[in-house]
Amino acid sequence: MPRILKILVAFAAVLIGLLVFVIVTGPPRSIDYELVAVDLDSETLIERGRYVATAGNCGTCHTVESGGFMAGGLPFETPFGTIYSTNITPDSKTGIGDWTAEEFLASMRLGVRPDGTHLYPAFPYPSLTRTSDEDIVALYAYFQSIPAIAQASLENELTFPFNIRSLMGFWKALFFEPGAYAGDPARSAEWNRGAYLVEGLTHCGACHTPRNRLGAEVAGEALRGGAYLDRVGEGAYRTWSAPDITSGNIGLSLWSHDELTDYLQYGRNEFLDVTGPMIEVVMHSNRHLDESDIDAMATYLQSMPGEDRADAAEPDRSIMGWGRTVYNLHCGTCHLPTGLGDTEMGPKLNRGSLVVQSGNPASMINTILYGPKVPDFEDLPKRWRVPMGEFRYELNDDEVAAVATYIRNSWDNRAGLVTPDQVARQR
Repeated sequence: MPRILKILVAFAAVLIGLLVFVIVTGPPRSIDYELVAVDLDSETLIERGRYVATAGNCGTCHTVESGGFMAGGLPFETPFGTIYSTNITPDSKTGIGDWTAEEFLASMRLGVRPDGTHLYPAFPYPSLTRTSDEDIVALYAYFQSIPAIAQASLENELTFPFNIRSLMGFWKALFFEPGAYAGDPARSAEWNRGAYLVEGLTHCGACHTPRNRLGAEVAGEALRGGAYLDRVGEGAYRTWSAPDITSGNIGLSLWSHDELTDYLQYGRNEFLDVTGPMIEVVMHSNRHLDESDIDAMATYLQSMPGEDRADAAEPDRSIMGWGRTVYNLHCGTCHLPTGLGDTEMGPKLNRGSLVVQSGNPASMINTILYGPKVPDFEDLPKRWRVPMGEFRYELNDDEVAAVATYIRNSWDNRAGLVTPDQVARQR
């Protein structure tokens, strides 16, 4: 038998063995659940569950405009195909109306359905597993209290072999550690509350942590910047880069505590206005949380150790000169030639912008090409006299690359080169 054929046969045997093991053993079913006597109709419990759902931003992912609140149907574009969110209203046939509290807890803690099949981690149970039993049962009570909507979940469109759910058992064995957040007795109550929210309910790492080729968060790189697919404007899906939100030199060390809490709760500080997919987090979740929880999250995030990035090599003078010309023509009026910005015209670009500093320039390119989609805050005044427009029809790939490179390497910024190929991928 040829050597290559032997290798393929051996690989197939191992794969089949793993598949049989996962199917036979099935997912773990043992959970420590002691809340069966809770009054699920308690208004106090339901209100607590509503707050938990808000912190977890459940409505954004499980609601589409045409389908009804929490009825599912939102597509998630992944490198493995499209996954659709499910109906989590109390409809008995298409939702979770027939689920027991224990079964709901198993979905959150272990990532399994009532029949024992695995859930895909697009539902962020690798983070939500850290949620306490008390908060999970409150969330269950809240979901059972909302109007039931009969809407069948859409079939996922995943490529082979990722469409084989049973293989998720192997994925979990490699990358998933279930269990509620235990707390660190050496830390303050505020720090522990922030850790509980960031690592669990608000699942910040789902976007801000890099992932490996199998879609798992990279161990040891928590919150140091990630990438994911989402819409640009109302159009196609493109890569967005979530910046480093540790205390590293391109992360939250650039902001004071108050600047971070302002951004988390209101979506703005002197360096940045919220844009892109983060808008949903601020509008539907953070701005409705207690100030004490926002403070706790900021305290925890700014304590997270980061890896300081060395200054990137200075780009070619010709690129910088070209970029400066484009900047002065299209950007300098609002952001000023110094990059210091203007309180009525445009935010600062000279060091404090995490989007500018990010190692992956995808979000910055998206902002230049498509314009920054900004939230409509009814209770906050409009910030900028003239909102920034899109430049995809005015600037070609070389010009966008040049001006992005100029901004990322001027004033106090040393963030590296942007290439025309990177711009083309975002366009």
